[in-house]
Amino acid sequence: MFRSAQHDKTRSVASPRVINIEDLRRAAKRRLPRVVFDYIDGGAEDERTLRANCRAFEEVTFRPRCAVATPACDLRVSVLGRTLSMPLILAPVGSSRLMYPRGEEAAAGAAGAAGIAYALSTLSGCRLEDVAAASKQTVWYQLYLVGGRDCALSAIERAKAAGFSALVVTIDTPVAGMRERDIRNGVKELLGDNFLSKLPFVSQLLIKPSWLARFLADGGLMKFQNVVIPGKGPMLYTDVTWGGPIVIKGVHTADDARRAVDVGAKALVVSNHGGRQLDNVAPTLRILPEVVASVGDHIEVLLDGGIRRGSDIVKALCLGARAVMVGRAYAYGLGAAGGAGVARAIEILRADLIRTLKLLGCPSVAELDQSYIDVAADWSVVRSASGSC
Repeated sequence: MFRSAQHDKTRSVASPRVINIEDLRRAAKRRLPRVVFDYIDGGAEDERTLRANCRAFEEVTFRPRCAVATPACDLRVSVLGRTLSMPLILAPVGSSRLMYPRGEEAAAGAAGAAGIAYALSTLSGCRLEDVAAASKQTVWYQLYLVGGRDCALSAIERAKAAGFSALVVTIDTPVAGMRERDIRNGVKELLGDNFLSKLPFVSQLLIKPSWLARFLADGGLMKFQNVVIPGKGPMLYTDVTWGGPIVIKGVHTADDARRAVDVGAKALVVSNHGGRQLDNVAPTLRILPEVVASVGDHIEVLLDGGIRRGSDIVKALCLGARAVMVGRAYAYGLGAAGGAGVARAIEILRADLIRTLKLLGCPSVAELDQSYIDVAADWSVVRSASGSC
C-alpha cells in the first residue's frame, strides 16, 4: 500500500503533467489550504521585491558558443569542502510540516538522494536528528539568533552530534516582515487559543479534507522541535561556538559581505529572504556582482531569491555565485506531492541546467563566467577578461 501511494505521488508530478516549477506551484495551490499556500507563495507588503527577484533574471541574456560539442556536462561543485552533484542547495523553509507530513524529513531525503545539500530551518516541525537521518548526505542547520543563549547553544550541540556540517546564521530578520496575505488569512487567529476568533478562517482548512486529514494524522498543530527556550536573553553572533564552517545568510551589501569575511565566516548568501522581510530592496541577482567584487576569493558566495529555472542557476554562476539556494521552488513541490514533489523540482532544475549548458556550448559549471552573458546597461558588473557582459 505504501509503495502504491508513493507511485501515485510520483505519477502526479511526472511529465507531461508537471514540466516546470510553475506547474508545481499550481499543483500546490490546488492541494493546500489558502493560508498554507500563501505562506509559501507570499511576500512582504506590496511584494515588489518578491516579483523583482524573479524579473531580474530576465535582464540577463546569454551569449552562446555555437558549433561546440558538449556530449556531457559536469555539474559538480565543491561547497564548504563538500562535493555536490550540482550547484543547488535546498534553503531553510520554516514550518514545512504544514506543507506535507514530516515535510522537513521528506525534503531532506529528496536532497540526499539527489546528492545535494539541505539546510534545516530553526523553525522546523521535525527533530533535527530525524532530518539528518533522512538525508544521509550534507545537511546544514540554520540558526536564528533569538530564543535565548541556552536555546541556541542546545540546538548547536544537537546539530553537531547529529552530523550537520555547517551552521547558517540568518541576519536579516530582527523583526518579522509585514506579510499581508498571512494577516488576511487569519494566521494569528488560527494559531491562537480563542475558538471564536478562528471561526471566520477555519473554512479554508475544511474545504481541503485530504490535506486536513494528513495534517491531523501527523499530529496536528506542530511544535518547533528544535527550539527550547529557557529565557536568558538573545544570543549574539560573537557568542556562537561551532566547530565547523559558518554561513552568513541575508547579506545585501558589499559592506556586510566584508563584515562576514572579517568575522571568519566561510560562506555568505546574498539574500533578501525571498522578499518576505523588507520590501522595496533590490533583487539579489543585481546585488550579486557588487558582493562578489567586494570579497574576491576570501569567502564562498551563494545566492538565493527568484530561481525558478536551471537557466537562472547558470546566470547566477556566470555572475560569480559558487552555488544557489532555492526555497519556494522546492516548497511548491513539497506542497504538491511531498518528497516526490521535491524530487521532481530538483529533477526539473537539473535537466534545465544540463540543457542550458549544452546550448551555451559550455562543458561544465566550473567554466561558466561573464563571457557567457550580457546584462542590462544600468547594471554595474565588472567586465571579465575573457569577454564582455
